[in-house]
Amino acid sequence: MRKFADIFCMHMKIFATALLTYLFMITSCNTTKPEAGDIEKVQWLVGYWDRTSVKEGRSAHERWERISADELEGWGVSLRGTDTSFVEGLRIVRRDGSLFYIADVSENKEPVAFEFTELTTSGFVCENLTHDFPKRIEYKLSGDTLTATTSGDGNEISFSFIKRN
Repeated sequence: MRKFADIFCMHMKIFATALLTYLFMITSCNTTKPEAGDIEKVQWLVGYWDRTSVKEGRSAHERWERISADELEGWGVSLRGTDTSFVEGLRIVRRDGSLFYIADVSENKEPVAFEFTELTTSGFVCENLTHDFPKRIEYKLSGDTLTATTSGDGNEISFSFIKRN
């Protein structure tokens, strides 16, 4: 009887190891470290995105266009009535074998590059851990709704957008 129990335990360990390996492989297939050629995977971003949940009398949007096979260009604009209160230039580019999200805002002397660290069919994460804020930018698509989240050093700000037809 002891020999049967030993064999049974051995088979259960093998089964558990195989199951964990399988689950790891499924998870790994859904999230990969992006490469420069993956810029095609962010084409869903192209278009006009209106921000939801803005204060009364304000509006905001992002617009993305494909500039070339190697670059998307975007603009983020916030308005108070008809007055522009914030503008940022945005780009997603292939560079040095990787993908980068580049933000150009007036608060920074130079545009800031964030390297893509995750890319799925429904979003991406990019990071620049040396930048003051944000250190991480995440875009997540769900249907026609886009959530952009900036975070770093315990702070997080999320913005929701709906795609304009």
